[in-house]
Amino acid sequence: MTQPLWQPSQSRIEQTNLWHFIQSVNASHHLNITDYHQLHQWSIDHSDLFWDQIWHQCGIQSSHKGSVIIEHDNKMPGAKWYPEAKLNFAANLLKFRHDSTALIFCGEDGAREEISYALLYQRVAALVGGLKKYDIKPGDRIAGFMPNVIDSIVAMLATASLGAVWSSCSPDFGINGVLDRFGQIEPRLLFTTDGYYYNGKTLNSLERVAGIAASLPSIETIVVCDHVTQAADLNLLHNAVPNKAIHLKDFIDVNATEIEFVDCSFDDPLYIMYSSGTTGVPKCIVHGIGGTLLQHNKEHFLHTDVSPVDVMFYYTTCGWMMWNWLVSGLSLGCTVLLYDGSPFKTPSILMDMAEREKVTIFGTSAKYIAAIEKAGVKPAQSHNLQHLKSILSTGSPLSHESFDYVYREVKRDVLLASISGGTDIASCFALGCPILPVYRGELQCRGLAMAVDIFDDEGKSLRQTKGELVCSAPFPSMPIYFWQDHDGKKYHDAYFDQFTNVWAHGDYGEITQHGGVIIHGRSDAVLNPGGVRIGTAEIYRQVEIIEDVLESIVVGQNWQHDVRVILFVVLRPGRVLNEALIRTIKQQVRANTTPRHVPEKIIQVSAIPRTISGKIVELAVRKVIHGEEVTNKDALANPEALDLFVNLSALSS
Repeated sequence: MTQPLWQPSQSRIEQTNLWHFIQSVNASHHLNITDYHQLHQWSIDHSDLFWDQIWHQCGIQSSHKGSVIIEHDNKMPGAKWYPEAKLNFAANLLKFRHDSTALIFCGEDGAREEISYALLYQRVAALVGGLKKYDIKPGDRIAGFMPNVIDSIVAMLATASLGAVWSSCSPDFGINGVLDRFGQIEPRLLFTTDGYYYNGKTLNSLERVAGIAASLPSIETIVVCDHVTQAADLNLLHNAVPNKAIHLKDFIDVNATEIEFVDCSFDDPLYIMYSSGTTGVPKCIVHGIGGTLLQHNKEHFLHTDVSPVDVMFYYTTCGWMMWNWLVSGLSLGCTVLLYDGSPFKTPSILMDMAEREKVTIFGTSAKYIAAIEKAGVKPAQSHNLQHLKSILSTGSPLSHESFDYVYREVKRDVLLASISGGTDIASCFALGCPILPVYRGELQCRGLAMAVDIFDDEGKSLRQTKGELVCSAPFPSMPIYFWQDHDGKKYHDAYFDQFTNVWAHGDYGEITQHGGVIIHGRSDAVLNPGGVRIGTAEIYRQVEIIEDVLESIVVGQNWQHDVRVILFVVLRPGRVLNEALIRTIKQQVRANTTPRHVPEKIIQVSAIPRTISGKIVELAVRKVIHGEEVTNKDALANPEALDLFVNLSALSS
């Protein structure tokens, strides 16, 4: 059995929220649960009791809870949680009114803003007053084309206070990408900033906003928040959409100091999020108020061990579900740290911020961790990270070598939690656990009350063998529906078409001997040479160890009635893919995987296409090399990179 990279001490374990939660469950239900895995099994077998314990322990605020926890508990979709409850999402995130710090914003340009819970409440109240002038009602959609700044959170909370629905895109989306999303949901109001900063550049947002608003007649008003100027010039907007643009300072009601939170049902809509949209028009995934709140409270309180003394950071944009996840930390009274800009403006800019702001929970992507290792960043030598207790990573599987790097070069005594879930559930299926050890290459555990399993093609459960990641029982943060999917067919086909009454998530993974999880890549990107299924993450792990390789993407090419593995690599500046490097890559893959993993072709490219949230797009590249059209390039951060894969002569032999 492999040895853990990190093991919490008994004293640390006994200080965690999770440890105290176990004692509370034992006392309330006359049990003798002694470890995480026993708690996980109880939470699945008695999910109604588990979620009610979360409701109580996390202090969920509601005007009425009701006596029923779940109806139709064996149906997916169809289960109904807390059908009698009345509550408001924003009321739960604004239940603290004291002078402790709620939000800190740091920009790549050095800007910094800090506000207390009391001031946050006041700013939301003033904005709610402004929204009331427009007669915003429950169910109305309000959209944000915003960077990750405090005004974005204020706008979301004001929206939720009235029972309206919030949806956001980051300002690096192109006009067509925004229209593909907001055009489906027809928002009444649009919040934006005058611009944003990225990688040393000041970028104007209002030109794109003018184009967006001109194509969206549903937008009645554009509310402009100053960010890169003292007073944004609205003439461009006035010319494009006359009489629709207004400064935030003129929109709010400064005399509004109290919020009358609108009572909503548990399953009323809160957020509309979007699938990546790389294979077609994005799906509009609607998440409910209660399910989002309960699930985020569970993950923050138990899995991430959040308390009011924590400073929690996640590198994200407003177009990625991790923004929604991060903001929910306000309901537990911690300080939420926002950063907007490039994480690589200088190699250590985020570590500098972590030290300066005394970050305790640092969230990022697997790509970021790999990149700072390649850049030679060694925070353990250069930074004081004494306050840091947890590092979270998501976006793609975290390689074994990145685990080693964190414990070698970042901090030895830290919980490294690779987490996996997605926009589809606004949360995680597998994630961290503060009372369990960390094993190299593994996500620590399956989420509490999440009946996560690995199935073979016949729907049989597997252990220590790769298969489809599924969830076999309902959970509160399942989408309440897809937008304009009136008969529910798109929803059903997305998750329940493969196995009856079982959620198939589309990940290819395995459950380990420790009860942890390994994600081997997306199921739809799994390679199949000679009929053998290969997860792409297994290849990336070996290729990106090689010093000359910065990043890579691997796809399957249909070839002579079979599939062959094609690897594309981006090399360090000045490096060229020659026969010696090709041999090195192939030997590395062969020695550490199997002969079937070895790419038949290795081709150098200058860039790899990614979604705006940073995920590589294997399916889009696969389409291009087969001469198929990629229909929604606006979902990509760098759509021009796809051109690098068109008509490659190397693929014809």
